[in-house]
Amino acid sequence: MKTRQKTHLIIFIALAIALNYVGSNIALFLKLPIYLDMVGSLLIAILFGPWLGALTAILSALLSWLTTDIFAIYYAPVAIVTVLLAGFMFRKKAELKRLAILTIPLSLIGTLISASITVVLFKGITSSGSSLLAQIFHAMGMNLTTSLIIVQILTDYLDRLVSLTLVFVLIKQLKDQLNFQLLKEK
Repeated sequence: MKTRQKTHLIIFIALAIALNYVGSNIALFLKLPIYLDMVGSLLIAILFGPWLGALTAILSALLSWLTTDIFAIYYAPVAIVTVLLAGFMFRKKAELKRLAILTIPLSLIGTLISASITVVLFKGITSSGSSLLAQIFHAMGMNLTTSLIIVQILTDYLDRLVSLTLVFVLIKQLKDQLNFQLLKEK
């Protein structure tokens, strides 16, 4: 890889980390029942490959953990697995029409990991808006693990669907912009 391409890739990864950071903090501070912490990592995974997406997810989790969300580092495995799967699933073709169906396996695998982390490490209480929903279900008499899994299934699916939709819109905009720039240079 040429030095210029490496520089562009590093800048793109830095922007993706910033996108993850801003998204996760919006969700955290507004106590949204979605997380928005993987948009940049998913973008990198789909455009440049799953391994770079996973690296972006790790760096994003470290940044959030060090600055605003002490729980972020513990959920890095969720982002890593999700981004790796998405990178392999959507690498060849990023299309919106089958996204609702293809998001199901991504969210279910993440749900198993995140619900396990939440139950085992944190006894059901984290900084996310989904934790608040799970606590409400638990207070209504539902088993804590069951309430966490139900909430996680719903919120993980919604988060992945919103995040991937944003990624595909960004990819389309990037392609349109790049094509426009190439036409202007000729």
